Amino acid sequence: MYRTFLAVTALAVGLGAASAKAEDKLTLQLKWVTQGQFAGYYVAKDKGFYKDAGLDVTIKPGGPDIAPPQIIAGGGADVIIEWMPAALAAREKGVPLVNIAQPFKRSGMMLTCSKDTGIKTPADLKGKTLGVWFYGNEYPFMAWMSKLGYKTDGSPEGVKVIKQGFNVDPILQKQAACISTMTYNEYWQVIDAGIKADDLVTFKYADQGVATMEDGLYTTEAKLADPKMVEKLAKFVKASMKGWEWTREHPKEAAAIVLENDATGAQTEKHQVRMVGEINKLTAGSNGVLDPADYASTVKTLLTAGGEAPVSTKEPTVAWTHAVTDAAGLK
Repeated sequence: MYRTFLAVTALAVGLGAASAKAEDKLTLQLKWVTQGQFAGYYVAKDKGFYKDAGLDVTIKPGGPDIAPPQIIAGGGADVIIEWMPAALAAREKGVPLVNIAQPFKRSGMMLTCSKDTGIKTPADLKGKTLGVWFYGNEYPFMAWMSKLGYKTDGSPEGVKVIKQGFNVDPILQKQAACISTMTYNEYWQVIDAGIKADDLVTFKYADQGVATMEDGLYTTEAKLADPKMVEKLAKFVKASMKGWEWTREHPKEAAAIVLENDATGAQTEKHQVRMVGEINKLTAGSNGVLDPADYASTVKTLLTAGGEAPVSTKEPTVAWTHAVTDAAGLK
């Protein structure tokens, strides 16, 4: 267990006592664009949960050219949303990220395949072309291929990997037999494009024993060394989890709040309502406290993936802490 023993663990934070001073500013950097994946945070802001906690929270959308670890390393955010493999990879490269809370309890990552390619089981992936997301999102896939014993160099006994953009074109244009999808997003884009569910085969990473933790809240070691920042982060996490609870109870209303915050106007009500419903399945049962067993499982998956994993030579240390959720009174 690699729990961070920081001096702040002894911090006694009176979260219930309202402060008369001005609201504390805090900036959250999202992993992707404004969508139902982040509904809990938009709800917490819209419903005044952050304000009630004495916080003025700025939510910064992400995008294809935005890397949350780089944003926080450059001082552009106080806390970021990131997948654990990518966070550990960033830590290996010198960005001292620490997981302070884990709103997502389950993984939504899948490989979605066209049934007409003959793929029925993972054994049928051999020799096929597969679309894979990179930029830190490829690690669970690489761990899975390593577990199956498949090289990813296009050799006959392995698989051919193409770098998938943030769309589903490779399967629609038959450039790949399978593509990377999330249960709450790209899978439904394939369906909406006209391919029937009966014509698809899906493999959830969780069912393959290589699921890794997604959408955790991360900050830096330096920020955690400041007791006042820990107090601020504790308020933020507690209010955010209240936002996620409200989202599970009012999915359609939560989707509407997301749409109101979508400055691009690119999202549709149908897709966002559906996305929030699927996201609620991933956050159900989580109170925000990272389960050490989930962390250990993620690290084990990455360590056994060989040299293609972000953490392949040593186990990370100081990679997570309960200091913030403890201060928030979350158990």
